Amino acid sequence: MADRVLVIGGTGPTGVNIVAGLVERGWDVTIMHRGLHERSETPPGVPHLHADPFDASAVTDVAAGPPFDLVMAMYGRLRRIAEAFEGRCGRFLSVGGVPAHRGWMNPWAYDPPGLPVPIPEDGPTVEDPVDDEKGFRVAQSEDAVFRHHPDATHFRYPYMYGPYQPVPREWSIVRRVLDGRGRMVVADGGLTLHHHGYTANVAHAVLLAVDRPGAAAGRIYNVGDDEVLTIAQVITIAAAALGAEIELVSMPYDLAVPARPLMTQPLPTHRVLDLTRLRSELGYRDLVPARQAVGLTARWLADNPLAPDAPEARVLGDPFDYGAEDALMDAWAGALATVPEVDFHPAPTYGSAYSGPGGRPRTHAHFEQ
Repeated sequence: MADRVLVIGGTGPTGVNIVAGLVERGWDVTIMHRGLHERSETPPGVPHLHADPFDASAVTDVAAGPPFDLVMAMYGRLRRIAEAFEGRCGRFLSVGGVPAHRGWMNPWAYDPPGLPVPIPEDGPTVEDPVDDEKGFRVAQSEDAVFRHHPDATHFRYPYMYGPYQPVPREWSIVRRVLDGRGRMVVADGGLTLHHHGYTANVAHAVLLAVDRPGAAAGRIYNVGDDEVLTIAQVITIAAAALGAEIELVSMPYDLAVPARPLMTQPLPTHRVLDLTRLRSELGYRDLVPARQAVGLTARWLADNPLAPDAPEARVLGDPFDYGAEDALMDAWAGALATVPEVDFHPAPTYGSAYSGPGGRPRTHAHFEQ
């Protein structure tokens, strides 16, 4: 008889892949969700419990039924779910978010501002709601999970991208391509690193924990793509996937107002996760390299465009005000044209240790082995 697993959620961006992976592994899968998002990718024959995972009484009713060998809490009020299933399941696996990391949402939590790079799982979490109310709640939920299930496995999800993403980062790029835009504002060269995870990659990481219960017991894992792309790289790759080129107009962060939706924070500091634990303990490697995944996501969004008033479009905070963008970029070009050329004596260099393009010339014309 197959082991029984309850997936709470199961129809979201990673849930559809996780449910399919569990069925392929021979688990007897049941999904609990509100019934608002039925997915064609859900394998036929998987039972659906239509109940609200945010309703504590509904969760308690399900927990009071026949026990499950594994409960995967991917959606809903995590603290109440963990409490309801204490002593009523074999294993407990849960999903939270990276805001638990101190400074993820409030870079001024560090002095000088900005997260350590990369940030490990055992770094400080948000302990004071004054610093970050959301991050504090996320961290408290993590504590509740391990209080009720000491051997639980918990994943800190980053921003994700791919099909069905409720915060579709690439839409800010894809819509501009579809609208025929040829240029786009970026802050400070678009060089900010912000860790994301492709939905298929993140689902793969969670399934690795299912496959390795001993290694994953009692552990928290950061999860995300192996490669962290800059904002400029994401824009360039997404546009190229649609056969387009976008000129990146770099402006200082304080002036680059249209760049805010892709920055998703009030400073251009980096947010990069340390994946050493995930890679060493669970053997994680990307199923789909980030550079390929961004292109796949851009094409999916082009084939499934968002209505201007769709919740997924509104949540991005991008007004697509092309008139204002053009006025800003034109003003910036005019300002740059007024900057005089200044001669330095001697000219600054990249340092004698640098030997790349524009750096120190070769000592010898030919390499001698």
